Amino acid sequence: MSGKVNISNTFDAIVVGSGISGGWAAMELCKKGLKTLLLERGRDVKHIQDYPTANLAPWEFENGHNLTINDIKSDPVQSTLYGPGDKHFYVRDSEHPYVQKSPFNWLRGYQVGGRSLVWGRQCYRLSDLDFNANLKEGIAVDWPIRYSDISAWYSYVESFIGVSGKREGLAHLPDGEFLDPMELNCIELHLKKSIEEDNGDRMLTIARIANLTRGWDKRGPCQYRNLCSRGCPFGGYFSSNSSTIPAAMETGNLTLRPYSVVSEVIYDEKNKKASGVRVIDAISSDIYEFNAKIIFVNASTIATAGILLNSISSRFPNGIGNDSGQIGHNLMDHHSSAGASGIHSGFSESYYKGRRPSGFLIPRYRNLKDNENLSFKRGYNIQGHGERQEWMDKSKFIGGFGKDFKEKLTTPGPWSVWMAGWGECLPEFSNRVALSKESVDKWGLPLIEIDFSFRENETKMMTDIRNTSGEILEKAGFSNIDTFNYNKPGGTTVHEMGTARMGNDPKTSVLNKFNQMHDVPNVFITDGSCMTSSGCQNPSLTYMALTARACDYAYEKLRKGEL
Repeated sequence: MSGKVNISNTFDAIVVGSGISGGWAAMELCKKGLKTLLLERGRDVKHIQDYPTANLAPWEFENGHNLTINDIKSDPVQSTLYGPGDKHFYVRDSEHPYVQKSPFNWLRGYQVGGRSLVWGRQCYRLSDLDFNANLKEGIAVDWPIRYSDISAWYSYVESFIGVSGKREGLAHLPDGEFLDPMELNCIELHLKKSIEEDNGDRMLTIARIANLTRGWDKRGPCQYRNLCSRGCPFGGYFSSNSSTIPAAMETGNLTLRPYSVVSEVIYDEKNKKASGVRVIDAISSDIYEFNAKIIFVNASTIATAGILLNSISSRFPNGIGNDSGQIGHNLMDHHSSAGASGIHSGFSESYYKGRRPSGFLIPRYRNLKDNENLSFKRGYNIQGHGERQEWMDKSKFIGGFGKDFKEKLTTPGPWSVWMAGWGECLPEFSNRVALSKESVDKWGLPLIEIDFSFRENETKMMTDIRNTSGEILEKAGFSNIDTFNYNKPGGTTVHEMGTARMGNDPKTSVLNKFNQMHDVPNVFITDGSCMTSSGCQNPSLTYMALTARACDYAYEKLRKGEL
């Protein structure tokens, strides 16, 4: 590494990380007229031109569109999620190691756009059931906001990104600004009818998803290819690359710098604010310092905690803004291991066209009321899909060869449903991220250590998910029902949250109600690390809404000379 420090330009704002929340921060700040530097530690990926596999057919891939033994051996974590069509959007485990104090799948995409290129795109609002839960149960700390504080920002984000979905009028899963919903197929409609006839507290709806059912903001519509994680040349789903970063670029206020590994946020002890960030060039290893009036750290939950903990000064010997001692703690991830599957003998005359990129949702139905006398707190939603078995499914149990064998394989099999629970994870101080004292990466930065495990509450919830999922299918007339728990480690759902939580009290939290550091007022954090509890909803929509809200607040404070 070069010992020379290059002092570079001063900007109005710096955003660290170009994923879902970082892209939003860059766009919002640029639209407000702030000269903004967007730093990304990985390579540049430009919309459309850098999606090399987007239009490839399965037979155009080497190895029959299968991962190789070397893929699995070289990338034991990343290959649990990536496939041949999108593995270039994930890091190599061997090149980007981390320390697992207990098993944890840290799935990462180091490129412009981050994981917004490969996210699941499901968009659900939190409600006051979620924002009130910690206070009501005496767990962790109270959220400093309620639904009324963020409702308008949810609408603002949904109206920009384009979310298809159906309004259902549920208080605990608020409706949003939706494009026309995608359609349930016949087996999903059958399951919906069975659920709602059997239990008035449960219902099934189409997933609310950032895939466009009509053209929107010069993007889309979705082509129903279900190849989203390869990058969509049609702009059929929301990503930083297709939407927020181009919008930021159009303002003329954005400077995008890829290959920029942020090592620390620099604290100015005289002015009692952050002055900028220190960056290691990922290619040359030269060191740069960039200065700004405000800084948004949006590197993703675990990486953000690592940057903050590595930002040491005499004022903050344990990491910038860490007077509370909470940075790195309270790591959460949704569990999605438990569920059930089954087959149905009916509807053999029906099929479907295209590959819908969304499944169905059974909204949370546990612990909506007091005194339900369950063995666990909080709740879960169920996500799943119905389809007819294809040749790959049938080949596992149909033997033979020749013409008859091929006809059996190519004839659609029975209808099947797979579904699993996405469950809330309670914040635990001992679930944490720390910096290694022994090992460093190739840039000389401490490796990140992750110590996380699901606890008794999550385990009991998984048992309930497994049991109720099986019951739902049985009552709907399914057979060959398999209830399962894959026992996947933390990180696998890729909803990591909580390492720099929001709260009212600076003694017990890192950020205030506007995602502003209590201790360093010109630093804002709006990625998953800000979350005070996890809810059971897919969280990215909340990150985007909090980001837009925090940018508005930061800009007004800056305009008034208060930052």
